[in-house]
Amino acid sequence: MATSFLLILILLFFITSVIGVVTGSNSLITVPVMFQFGIDPKVAIATNMFGLVFMNIGATIPFLRNGIIDKAKVKPLILITLVASALGAWLVLIIEPQNIKLLVSIAMIFVSIFILLKKDSEVEQKGHVSEKAKIVTFFLTFLLGIYGGLYSGGYVTMLTAVYVAFFGMGFGESVASTKLINIFSSLVAVIVFMWQGLVDYWLGIILAVTMFIGAYIGAYTVTKVNETLLKRLFVAIVFVLALKTLFDAF
Repeated sequence: MATSFLLILILLFFITSVIGVVTGSNSLITVPVMFQFGIDPKVAIATNMFGLVFMNIGATIPFLRNGIIDKAKVKPLILITLVASALGAWLVLIIEPQNIKLLVSIAMIFVSIFILLKKDSEVEQKGHVSEKAKIVTFFLTFLLGIYGGLYSGGYVTMLTAVYVAFFGMGFGESVASTKLINIFSSLVAVIVFMWQGLVDYWLGIILAVTMFIGAYIGAYTVTKVNETLLKRLFVAIVFVLALKTLFDAF
């Protein structure tokens, strides 16, 4: 790969990692760009997933230090994600992930509008999560976990919305929790990809370092941001990403 292309990728991955701490959806930008540089689609997905492991570690550290993540609440979500993401990674051999972009973009727009219009959830007002809400949360975590292992573009974005809507989390807690969960989602997928020989380690290590630094900076900033501002930033950027994905699809 030419040095100029590598520098462009490093800059792109750094910027998306800083912003992606709030929005997720990094892969909706980074993976298609890797395609444009002539990287094999499956190698691009696998190498991007390798970098996501380190990005999520970098994002999670500041959140853990600030005590934002409720570990007891997140544990069952991690277990569900481990199984679902492994299944999704295996599907990479069968399904071309870019064919799902249209569905993802529509879902992202719906999620953005839903979050923007909805009032404080009944869960937040009552201070507890009903059994029905837990079942819905676990089911959606499993479905999204499959997609997370398959491609990951928009995965954390939708997961964040699910936990705000059904699991009694504020935006700050949801953003933090999904980063911890995504460490396991990405790691399981990467193990499958490594076994299949799809990871470009030279490029992956460079991007992993870049994404770790970018995510750490982004997460540290998020811990200082007001909850209302965080919600507005989330919705605005996700909506723009969704429109871009729709445009690309057509």
